Formats: sequence, C-alpha cells, structure tokens
Amino acid sequence: MAGPGSVQKSDEEWRAVLSPEQFRILRRKGTEYPGTGEYDKFFEEGVYNCAGCGTPLYKSTTKFNSGCGWPAFYEGLPGAINRTPDPDGMRIEITCAACGGHLGHVFKGEGFPTPTNERHCVNSISLKFTPANSSSSL
Repeated sequence: MAGPGSVQKSDEEWRAVLSPEQFRILRRKGTEYPGTGEYDKFFEEGVYNCAGCGTPLYKSTTKFNSGCGWPAFYEGLPGAINRTPDPDGMRIEITCAACGGHLGHVFKGEGFPTPTNERHCVNSISLKFTPANSSSSL
C-alpha cells in the first residue's frame, strides 16, 4: 500500500490518467448523482481501491446496503482513509490517504446495524473493484 501522501501529481498529470468525471469528483470534490454509480448495488467479494492511485481502501465485507444511492461501507482499511471536517462543520469528508482523492463523506449515528455505527458514503467513480479471486486483492 502506498504511504500517506505518497502519490502527488499535478492537475495536468491527473487529467492524463483520469476521465473528466473522475477528475471532477476525485480532484475537485464533486459528487455523482445518487443511484448512478456502478458499485451502489454491487456486492461481489473483493477489495475496493482508489480509482486515482490504486491504493486499497475497503474490503467488500464492510460494504452494506444503506439505500442512500451510493456505495456504503462501515469502515476502511487501516490507514487508507483520511477524515477532514467540511468548512461548514456539517459533514466529514473522506479522502484517499495516499493521493488525497475525494471519496465522499462519513456519517455517524444513523442507526444502521454496523459494528462502527458509521456510513462511509462513497462515490462509485472514486473506486475500482478488484475481485477476491484476483492475484492483487487483499
């Protein structure tokens, strides 16, 4: 796994490796429309990696159906995700610890039956899935 802050690129370098929509969300903190992402209702076994730098972020065993329209996880892999309060103090942004790519937001205390009482609400386009039977999954 890449170390915290270890993947640094200029906007030009990011634009060369990301689609325009990936750039808008990962690098400009955008949000995809609810219910449109490929991983919202996807529940295969494997690992979800950062679409920007490939760092493993979430195991599929922590994914759950929250009904919110975006993939939901109750915890990330240790050290893989940074949390930063939004300037208005209303939400907590989650980003890839290695490249700083915007993933979404984390919410607490919503009453979902998860071990952490958290919901990581993540943009599908910020993720790239690796199946469990792949040699590169955890």
